Amino acid sequence: MNIDEIIDEAFQEDIGDGDHTSLSTIPRTAFGKAKLIIKEEGILAGIKVAEKVFKKANSNLEFEIFIQDGSTVKKGDIVFFVKGQARSILSAERLALNFMQRMSGIATYTHKLSNKIKGFKTKLLDTRKTTPLLRELEKYAVRMGGGENHRMGLYDMIMIKDNHIDFAGGIENAIDATNKYLSEKGKELKIEIEVRNFSELHQVLDHGGINRIMLDNFSPADLKKAIDLIDGNYETEASGGINIETIKSYAETGVDYISVGALTHQIQSLDMSLVAIE
Repeated sequence: MNIDEIIDEAFQEDIGDGDHTSLSTIPRTAFGKAKLIIKEEGILAGIKVAEKVFKKANSNLEFEIFIQDGSTVKKGDIVFFVKGQARSILSAERLALNFMQRMSGIATYTHKLSNKIKGFKTKLLDTRKTTPLLRELEKYAVRMGGGENHRMGLYDMIMIKDNHIDFAGGIENAIDATNKYLSEKGKELKIEIEVRNFSELHQVLDHGGINRIMLDNFSPADLKKAIDLIDGNYETEASGGINIETIKSYAETGVDYISVGALTHQIQSLDMSLVAIE
């Protein structure tokens, strides 16, 4: 589902057979102007989505942007003006804000974590822990905050996790089956495998046949030992409970990637509001 389809469905969910409050209180001929005001410091994301929302409500609405996605914003900043039929502005207001507040919240938290590992080679990744059907928007917000996207879905990378290993009958079986499958299907996908301890790590290193090793729930000290064992032969990724207080200690190990599910699933939306201009 693309962004336009998401917006269509969101309008249907919110408006149904009509915005009866606006229809009953605002004359059809009434025109107005409103501004989006930021109410707390953060990173902006979703401005183009908001514009699409307003244009979907009424293609004749005029939209003037002052601050672009990825910018740092502070309380009192004006992001855009929207001008036109008052009913249309009011009907689109909450939906536009819902998108922008969540996306900006994701960008803001991503930026905070990215700053913690600035200067290290480690790259910050998101995960598939996204709101169903909103993955494209949420992963875009991660990029606006200075993070990078992991795989977009189950289709663009192989990630052999603990349950795959257990159901496959072990690490070697899972790796061999994966490479056989990719060969038979003529697909060229990177293979990542999750390890939970040093025993599993040694099995992977002895067997090979992968591109990246995810070290799940390793302490920073154990992660450093694991990276020394891997010795640059494979990409490395740390995952599992890493937060803003601990992320720097993980980056200090020299790990290539740190993935943080909380970038998209434990987010406080950025506060902002649409205010009518007299």
